[in-house]
Amino acid sequence: MATSFDFSGKRVVVTGAGRGIGRDLVIALVAAKAQVVAVSRTQAHLDSLAAQLGATAKASLQTVAVDLGDWDATRAALANLGPVDGLVNNAGVACLENFLEMTKEGLNTTLDVNLSGVLNVSQLVAQGMVKRGKGGSIVNVSSQASMAALASHTAYAASKAGVDMASRVMALELGKHNIRVNCVNPTVVLTDMSMHWLDPVKGGPMMSKIPLGRFAEVKEVVDAILFLLSDNAAMINAVTLPVDGGFLST
Repeated sequence: MATSFDFSGKRVVVTGAGRGIGRDLVIALVAAKAQVVAVSRTQAHLDSLAAQLGATAKASLQTVAVDLGDWDATRAALANLGPVDGLVNNAGVACLENFLEMTKEGLNTTLDVNLSGVLNVSQLVAQGMVKRGKGGSIVNVSSQASMAALASHTAYAASKAGVDMASRVMALELGKHNIRVNCVNPTVVLTDMSMHWLDPVKGGPMMSKIPLGRFAEVKEVVDAILFLLSDNAAMINAVTLPVDGGFLST
């Protein structure tokens, strides 16, 4: 994979690394010479990722299987991470329910993974970065749903809006340690799990609100994350970067 980024000597943690954006991000980071800690709830996905990377994985990849919705299990699994230069909080769930039918279970699951999970992992990593004294970069994968009202997205939107504001506070507090915190806020991204959005009945109304007239490709989100992680973005802090083709302008 060709890349203009060079992460030689950098160690990056990626959550939600088993599929979709997270998986492609890990592959891109390894291609850019990073050492990667790939975190996923599903061991089989991590195993297939390692197999896909082949011999490269032995030198560049560490895997951790844990449910980020479990605060204590996450703390235990990531207690001995070692030095970390970058973190991408990509793991997320979407329990889409109409507000009047929203369940406690759906709300709690969404908040536990999408918001509490981000804060938990970020705190662990940031504490290590501060102690190490070499700064770092944290990128949180949020959503256009944090800034635009979408039907049946009450819990999801609340979790992502929480990530946006928490990221700004983290950036404020961690800046003095040369730790940057930013968000990327994609529209619908065409992963294997979201191809149903190409159905005109389901996806047509959403696509019609995107000035560029299409949904995002995984690589486009990965490239935005890589930029914010990299030293090319050394003066960029506390931003929410839409990767939405202009959706939020409509």
